[in-house]
Amino acid sequence: MEFGIFVQGYVPASRRRADPHAEHHALLEEAEYVVQADRSGFKYAWATEHHFLDEYSHLSANDVFLGYLAHATDRIHLGSGIFNPLPQVNHPVKVAEKAAMLDHLSGGRFEFGTGRGAGSHEILGFLPGIPDMDVTREIWEETIAEFPRMWLHEEYPGFHGRHWSLPPRKVLPKPYGPAHPPMWYAAGSPSSYAMAARKGLGVLGFSVQKVGDMEWVVDSYKTAVKDAEPVGAFVNDNVMVTSTAICAETSQEARRIAAAGGLNYLQSLLFRYHDTFPRPEGIPRWPELLPEYTEEIVELLVAEELMICGDPDEVLRQCKRWEQAGADQLVFGLPVGVPYEDTMQTIRLIGEHVIPKIDTDPVHRTTRFRRAAGRR
Repeated sequence: MEFGIFVQGYVPASRRRADPHAEHHALLEEAEYVVQADRSGFKYAWATEHHFLDEYSHLSANDVFLGYLAHATDRIHLGSGIFNPLPQVNHPVKVAEKAAMLDHLSGGRFEFGTGRGAGSHEILGFLPGIPDMDVTREIWEETIAEFPRMWLHEEYPGFHGRHWSLPPRKVLPKPYGPAHPPMWYAAGSPSSYAMAARKGLGVLGFSVQKVGDMEWVVDSYKTAVKDAEPVGAFVNDNVMVTSTAICAETSQEARRIAAAGGLNYLQSLLFRYHDTFPRPEGIPRWPELLPEYTEEIVELLVAEELMICGDPDEVLRQCKRWEQAGADQLVFGLPVGVPYEDTMQTIRLIGEHVIPKIDTDPVHRTTRFRRAAGRR
């Protein structure tokens, strides 16, 4: 199992009240988290693209953010988590160009994640007159297979669809490495896993909440991917899942950090904006908030495998549960709200004590897939 981190530009109102430059500081701190993850042996960093999601995510121009990180890092793969390719949000040709440019700037380390967006407040802002999110699946389905054609044809033969069109053109630059960047789909609901598998796409599993949810989802994906008809040059047989992680020198310190981190507010915002995600029973409707976390609540979340938290030995055991459930990649949605020094400690300790005992292959899984496609 490989490891990554996920950043999103979290700027809660409480931080803004204390710091007039909170947005600036939050974005730069999250860039530093990626740089530290690169030094600590993490293989992936995923940067979100969100719009209009006050407090929850101010990382809207993730292509710019990833371009900076391409120069600031050496080995870590940099992923769009996601680029939204709906033409009303980002024209598909512009998305293909950005992805290929990042592939050059990173030396072939770019990972191409797409999706339809996770919430109506965000996406329907770009689709005036459209009452719900259902139409976005049709638009995404129409678009996704065009990216490899733009990258692999000397001249893209053009496209005429229901939602966008383009005459024949040379789409430039072409990707740097063999074939094209690995392709991923952000699955906001478990039913999307098999669909992604049939298209040969890796899954960015933001909808998986705990290890118990993982096993049947992985099974549905791994069964379907055997018969994949890939939209790209190769099958990216890959399931990534996310979990919150806090690692400290002692178990007591980790639980104290988690209880003081305001994580209930982040979770409340998640379900405020991501109305396509499954809503667990008991999650209140915004503006009502989840109860503030106590150390007892943190202990319960750890026991229910809804949070990774503890000293390095505990965190190692918890990560192995995800590996046993079949995850190909475990990504830590860093517990934003936790102080900078504590977050950097989590990255360093996991890099020192956990990753070397689970991920013993120095080559990225996606690099192997891409190289194999380039040798054909």
